[in-house]
Amino acid sequence: MKSGFVLVNGVAAVKAGQKVAETDEITVNVPPPVPAIPEPEDIPLDIVFEDEDLVVVNKPAGLVVHPAPGHFTGTLVNALLHHCPDLKGIGGVARPGIVHRLDQDTSGLIVVAKSEEAMEGLVRAFSSHKNIEKTYLAIVHGRPRLQAGRIENLIGRHPVDRKRMAIVEKNGKLAITDYQLLDPSTLPLPSTPTPSPTPISLLKCTIETGRTHQIRVHMASLGCPIIGDAVYGKSALDHRLDPVPARQMLHAWKLSIRHPVTGATLDFTAPLPPDFSAYIHT
Repeated sequence: MKSGFVLVNGVAAVKAGQKVAETDEITVNVPPPVPAIPEPEDIPLDIVFEDEDLVVVNKPAGLVVHPAPGHFTGTLVNALLHHCPDLKGIGGVARPGIVHRLDQDTSGLIVVAKSEEAMEGLVRAFSSHKNIEKTYLAIVHGRPRLQAGRIENLIGRHPVDRKRMAIVEKNGKLAITDYQLLDPSTLPLPSTPTPSPTPISLLKCTIETGRTHQIRVHMASLGCPIIGDAVYGKSALDHRLDPVPARQMLHAWKLSIRHPVTGATLDFTAPLPPDFSAYIHT
């Protein structure tokens, strides 16, 4: 329906809840088949590191990591298959090389396996949360009560809205986030932002687990939702900012891993995305 394949009286029906009358004529056109295996696409990549076993990419906001309903092309996987033809089949055909994900609107570092040995090692590391450290920068509304803290609870599907995640008492998975309030003057900023009409804070978030939407849910639980977060944020406060944020201000800033094949310790830092500078105050 969202792609315009359902018509009511010759007009595209984009909402499943649209009311129809007995005399309406409804036409359903069968959409073309979607390839089961992602195809290579020549999409530019910001490659931070690469060897025979790994590639680390600085993913821009807006780029989906792997094909999924609504995004069967134009993903990071499609770009990687063009850059690394031998990636096909590593860890599966639908999501080759992918061992962890970033939300579409989250920018920053993501590591991808290029060999089966690397795939197995990275899967173990991400499952056990050992030999890997992921640090994010988040710009949030308000200011946390403590300058630094630890959030530890269970995260699972929201009991009512199944598209959202939530802190739950049971049937969830352990989620741990350490956060720290940062002084923006310590970071390289390309420009000085316009003063904000509402309090804004810059937080460093180090996660010991990698649950879906973990940092977004945890920041909202502090009463400090991430700026631009359309799901867990505060749109009224977002619209008071200049410019109004086009995406959630969350950036996978630093990544430290033990190479799954050589055992070497690798440390990476992704530069701050340009849109961050509009909101960080020095």
